[in-house]
Amino acid sequence: MPSFDIASKVELQTLDNTVNIVKKEIDNRYDFKGTHVSFELNKKEMTIAVEVESDMKLKQVEDVLIAKAIKQGLEPKCFDLSKEANPNGKYLRKTITIKNGVDKENAKKIVKLIKESGLKVQAAIMDDIIRVTGKKIDDLQDVIQFCRSADIEIPLQYINMKA
Repeated sequence: MPSFDIASKVELQTLDNTVNIVKKEIDNRYDFKGTHVSFELNKKEMTIAVEVESDMKLKQVEDVLIAKAIKQGLEPKCFDLSKEANPNGKYLRKTITIKNGVDKENAKKIVKLIKESGLKVQAAIMDDIIRVTGKKIDDLQDVIQFCRSADIEIPLQYINMKA
């Protein structure tokens, strides 16, 4: 039976390259000259720690991060920018979490969307991926198109297509 997997993985090397490019951009930008900006990637926890002087600088750093991530092939959805910045002395600190893997909530939501679509396929949650099986490859391709058009807050990759 044909099948494929739905995953949400962020390649660590691409993320590391993006962070290095953002650091270089910030170091070279005129509007950041003489200001305190700290931008560090924690590879184990999959977070980016940002420390800046003002809220405006924080927004500029986030914009640079998103722009450079898109150029590197990362989707902007993989960054959780929803947390508020914490004032710490004269600096603002913010931790940006990288969404890696399909969590249980989103997995259940995706499986429910696939079942409600009426397509003749089965979807099963397996750890941090979702396996979709069906009798025809056309049905599986329809599921991929349906998932791309659905409003899901994590970036999805469609891997391991087997006929």
